[in-house]
Amino acid sequence: MGEDIRLAAVVALAQGMAAAHGSREAWRAAAAGACRALGGSFAALSVWERELGRLRVLVNVGELAAGEEEFPDGEAYPVHQFPEITEFLHERWAGGGEPNAWVETAEGPAAGGRPGYVHQRVAALRRRGRGSCVVAPIVLNGRAWGELYVARPAGAPVFGRDDADFATVLASVVAAGIAQAERLEEARRLAFTDALTGLANRRAVDARLDEAVDRHKRDGVVVSLVVCDLNGLKRVNDTRGHAVGDRLLERFGSVLSLCGAMLPGALAARLGGDEFCLLAVGPSADDVVRAADELCRRAGELELGEGVACGVASTADPIGPVQSARRLFRLADAAQYRAKAERATKPVVAGRAGPDDPVVRLADAAPSGETAERRQFRGRLP
Repeated sequence: MGEDIRLAAVVALAQGMAAAHGSREAWRAAAAGACRALGGSFAALSVWERELGRLRVLVNVGELAAGEEEFPDGEAYPVHQFPEITEFLHERWAGGGEPNAWVETAEGPAAGGRPGYVHQRVAALRRRGRGSCVVAPIVLNGRAWGELYVARPAGAPVFGRDDADFATVLASVVAAGIAQAERLEEARRLAFTDALTGLANRRAVDARLDEAVDRHKRDGVVVSLVVCDLNGLKRVNDTRGHAVGDRLLERFGSVLSLCGAMLPGALAARLGGDEFCLLAVGPSADDVVRAADELCRRAGELELGEGVACGVASTADPIGPVQSARRLFRLADAAQYRAKAERATKPVVAGRAGPDDPVVRLADAAPSGETAERRQFRGRLP
């Protein structure tokens, strides 16, 4: 392969990984790009899991053999089956050695291969109808991360030493792409996560609720929102200090997460200050109310605080057409303010009336005493 062609292949691999959205796309782009660059028929990207002593396959691309999946759940290889993993993913790198790629064939070691380390690889090649493979270790931030594996079918030209050298270059490019993907993934996670509780934040709710209401308008899917205020936080902060107040927020966050688990796919979030919410897409309104009721019960049992004021709004209840995320939030918010005003120990549900209760209806203006966090949240909704 000419130098210009190989340079173009390196650029294409890097661009493919840079354009990926999320780690899985980056893994696929890495394996597919390396497969094309080396003229292979199959490629895999695997990660070295030190704590489990195994190499776990993240993605397979190309011509898959029987039993191989693109994103396998449980394809992993223990170290004792592949002694070269120990040398190249631990001992040699720890000692400062260079992580060069090597070639193996279905007939045994290739020229310049590593005798004694090929038994399992040779068996795998033969079993899957492949004639040769090149294995390139991947180093990330100075530590063994995993390996890039590219194979050709039986009967195709066997990889040579120049292919192994090129695979070493490709592995370096893949390592840089993985590092970038991981940084972006962490940045996305932080952008949508509340730092104190580990729950989703207002930005995450904003995005998810907007998408959910679009699905409701298009497909009729049920969308429900639980908005709640944690009672007594100011008293705890004033009398016992903000560190104790933070502990109360964290504990309530755990309770919210636990109750949210009653609703498949629900998003548990902290809007800001003492304000939290649950967003459920799909579960019935009754299921959401039961989860909110359990939330109120468990919040009342917390050692700190004074329970929670909880309001619920669901498109499955008689609340009228929901054409925007703003409207659903305002309905749940109005129900929550009523629960707070009445010191209710159970959730107040928009569109439903108790024995002596009027139906909670949409408020045209924000309730008095609305916090800055909630006003800001409202402003972000369409």
